[in-house]
Amino acid sequence: MHNSLTSIAGRRGVRQFVKFGIVGASGFLVNFIVFTLLQKVDPQHDQALHYYVLYSIAFMSGGLSNYWLNRIWTFRSTGHAVHEGAKFLTVSLIAMVVGWIASAAVAPWLGHGHRTWFIGTLAGIFVNFFVNKYWTFKDNGGSDA
Repeated sequence: MHNSLTSIAGRRGVRQFVKFGIVGASGFLVNFIVFTLLQKVDPQHDQALHYYVLYSIAFMSGGLSNYWLNRIWTFRSTGHAVHEGAKFLTVSLIAMVVGWIASAAVAPWLGHGHRTWFIGTLAGIFVNFFVNKYWTFKDNGGSDA
């Protein structure tokens, strides 16, 4: 059993997924802090339009930090930073739309606050990992030391 776990943990994809999760947690924190601060300065944050604007700004703030950390640590990419950045931004936008859809699905029960934000943010995690691994960082996505 121990050898099986060691074998699984030793796989490059598993290590990358764990690193991606750690980076994602830091981006999640950036996203949460930015969302909370924006809610404090926007007295209309409970209205749907304002929620989606704040959600988008916070989500992309976390995405920018995630891009940089994933580039240098998770995938150790040496590819063209602007090209990869454009791809990462595209994936982040897709994940953000997935988050909007998830937020819209739960908002009737939860409102437009932190619980809805949390569910929306979680909705894009797997999309983010797999699309970034196999598209954004595909040329260097396999180079995990």
